[in-house]
Amino acid sequence: MKIALAQLNPTVGDFAGNSAKILDFARRAAERGADLAVFSELCLCGYLPMDLIERPQFIDRNERELACLAKQLPIPSIVGYAARASGSTGKSAANAAALLANGKIEFIQHKMLLPTYDVFDESRYFQPAATQNVFSFGGQNLGITVCEDIWNDKTFWAKPLYERDPVAELIAKHASLIINISGSPYTIDKRALRLDMLRSLAKTHGRPVIYVNQVGGNDSLVFDGDSIVVLPDGRIPAQASSFAEDLVLFDTNTNTGDVHAQPATELDLVLQALICGTRDYVCKSGFSAVVVGLSGGIDSSVVAAIAVATLGRENVLGVSMPGPYSSEGSRADARQLAENLGIEFLTLPITDVFQSYRTALADAFRGRPENVAEENLQARVRGNFLMALSNKFGSMVLSTGNKSEMAVGYCTLYGDMAGGLAMLSDVPKTMVYALAGLINRDRELIPRSSVEKPPSAELRPNQTDQDSLPPYEVLDRILKAYIEELKSPEEIVTQCGFDIDLVRSIAAKVDRNEYKRRQGPPGLKITTRAFGLGRPFPIVQKFNP
Repeated sequence: MKIALAQLNPTVGDFAGNSAKILDFARRAAERGADLAVFSELCLCGYLPMDLIERPQFIDRNERELACLAKQLPIPSIVGYAARASGSTGKSAANAAALLANGKIEFIQHKMLLPTYDVFDESRYFQPAATQNVFSFGGQNLGITVCEDIWNDKTFWAKPLYERDPVAELIAKHASLIINISGSPYTIDKRALRLDMLRSLAKTHGRPVIYVNQVGGNDSLVFDGDSIVVLPDGRIPAQASSFAEDLVLFDTNTNTGDVHAQPATELDLVLQALICGTRDYVCKSGFSAVVVGLSGGIDSSVVAAIAVATLGRENVLGVSMPGPYSSEGSRADARQLAENLGIEFLTLPITDVFQSYRTALADAFRGRPENVAEENLQARVRGNFLMALSNKFGSMVLSTGNKSEMAVGYCTLYGDMAGGLAMLSDVPKTMVYALAGLINRDRELIPRSSVEKPPSAELRPNQTDQDSLPPYEVLDRILKAYIEELKSPEEIVTQCGFDIDLVRSIAAKVDRNEYKRRQGPPGLKITTRAFGLGRPFPIVQKFNP
């Protein structure tokens, strides 16, 4: 039997568009001689649908579109959708996989293991499957599972999260193939972990594992695809591309298939994730162009370069907004970046507007020394300029703050945080530099001086980031341990050897600035713990770790 792994980029709620993609890929699979096409988790309605699941009309649409698809598909196909459920749990929906053949729905398997960690809250919406059943098709006993159902192999995980093991139950019912339809978001190093897990699963049960994952961005989540077949001996006879729609075939008789090229390094994957996530967030939101404030620094340079790689140079506007403390070097670097990228470049000085603000506030501020209030006025003028351009031209503003700055509040509400997407909000500053090196691998797009000069917000004379923060090499290690690894300040000191007062002060800044992050634009998740979805911390709280 020839099985097609159909790796699609669905949009949440776009039933017509998603159905059209499914039909197109099924036709292409049929033309290549496939006997069965396998699509990803909830591909019919898009993933994550979140509280749309609670709308009865949404489930009704899933059911209608599935029945319509069954009549049109040129070959048998396994399709993920949100099914109507009935049972004692009180949940009206099930996360389901349907095998469509002969113009009808031949078989349905609901998802059994419903994750409630990280960005997932599936037990909020879905009724879990009571049983796992095999389905005989094409001379094979298909064991069809949905995403989390394969992530509980007791021989791989030291502490399995669930008592039941859907794969083991299918093997006990003589499944000859394990098929998994998935919506597994990308995070750094997850690809390697997933491959190790799939190899362990195939080896443990002595069965090929066919894994089909969603690709593309939906809100903050970016899905890498990387659909794959793993044999019991660990070989990979079929593998789809990362971060692109793809179709690969696997022949169960010969254990051969299509293997497409993969990114060379994890940093290449990060860059592809940011490009893919930005493209889909901007385009699926109905925009075709973006505006980026260019300071001449490393963050805005990386954002602009990725925007060009995403949308094309003709759809990116770079805006320099020099103020009273902007250096000539920064102005020149912004201009040079725009020339290197070939984007439209606009200069809007802010000094006169800033002075007008100061004049208007002079009486209210009289007798008080200058401080962060005057600094933030500059950032907010810039934010207003960018949003005015967005409103006038119908372009989305990409904010330029990175994870290190967002973590400790080194950013200005309604200023540099203004925008529609915070592309780098889950990218630590040290990784921003690494991405700049990758972007400049073939030729210098980001000016060398933007990479080499000390980072600065340039909101007061001779300001540098390290006036307020430890070196980013130190800060990022502390932040990773505190945010992603959930370590206490004392544990971080033991692990890294930093001064305890420094670590405590950084931890306090992270906790204290949750209110800022809550008001910022959504970002793209690439680490195990990103701000926003998946990290619901209270704004007002007194816990001291």
